[in-house]
Formats: sequence, structure tokens, C-alpha cells
Amino acid sequence: MGERDYLSIFISRVLRHRPEDAGIQLDEHGWANVEELLAGVNAAGRKIDREKLEEIVRTDKKQRYSFNEDGTLIRANQGHSVPVDVELAQQEPPEYLYHGTADRFLESIREKGLLPMSRLYVHLSRDAETARTVGRRHGRPVILKVHSGDMHRDGVSFYLSQNKVWLTKNVDVKYIEQLEE
Repeated sequence: MGERDYLSIFISRVLRHRPEDAGIQLDEHGWANVEELLAGVNAAGRKIDREKLEEIVRTDKKQRYSFNEDGTLIRANQGHSVPVDVELAQQEPPEYLYHGTADRFLESIREKGLLPMSRLYVHLSRDAETARTVGRRHGRPVILKVHSGDMHRDGVSFYLSQNKVWLTKNVDVKYIEQLEE
């Protein structure tokens, strides 16, 4: 990994989990002042300027970050463990969504369903391949098919983040089908 990757990881941690690592505060919607973020990242011993930050946002494969309209604020699009409201509108999900996990978590999922754990929401993918990629990050991947259409018809709310990750508070066991292990 290069310097830009390490910076991106640090910024992700600051904007999603630990704003205090850069000495900043997030507002109730997860926004951070860009100038304060830059100063905080530099004070934490990492070199960054506005140009490098814009490059990180523009080239991030997962599209983790967004600037506000005038570019004075930045936030992570989803994945927060700190309580923020990223102002997501409820949306009707496709009939099926997918969740990638590691095989070591299957027993717990079979008992309790999918829970957000340290995050605010359960993250779901539109396709199995994306879910497989996510699952690989945690160990031997397992792909779970979520009957999101049934959930929605049963009154469960879904949200679509700016970077196209589907979010919901939890997924009951009855809506989960294991595709592969």
C-alpha cells in the first residue's frame, strides 16, 4: 500500500469511528470541516493538503466520502460507529440483496440474524460478487442472499447510501439464505 492508501484508511477511521484521532468533531449528520480535518491529519503526523484530499475522495474505489456542495465539509457516506444521521431517504430495495461474511460468523448469524455490530446499519450489496469481495476481507467468504423484498413488504426500512450500499438496521434469520460457503 502506498502513502495515499494509508491516508485514506486514516481519514476513513476519523470520519467513521474516531474523529478525536484528528482532533475534530463531526456534526449530527457526520460532516467535518475540511480545513479542520486537514489541520488535524497533519497534526497527527500525516502530510496532506487539499489537493491530496480531493484526489483521495475522487479515486476511492468504494466511494467512501462526499463533499458538500461548496466543498467546505466532508463526510463518510456510511459505515459509522459514532451516532450520526447521514440523512438517508428510505428506498424500496430490490427483491434480493447480498451480504458477504466469513464462515466463522455463520453460527451466530444462524442464531441471531445479521446485526450491525459496531456500525449503525447492516451493509448489503446489490450483487453476490461484491458480497464475496467483502466476505474475503474477513476470512473464508460466505455469501448470504437476503430476501429484502419480503422484508420491505413486512415493514422493514431500507436506505441506499450515496455510494450504492444498501443499509438496514438488522436482518432476521427468516430472511437469510446461504448461497455458498
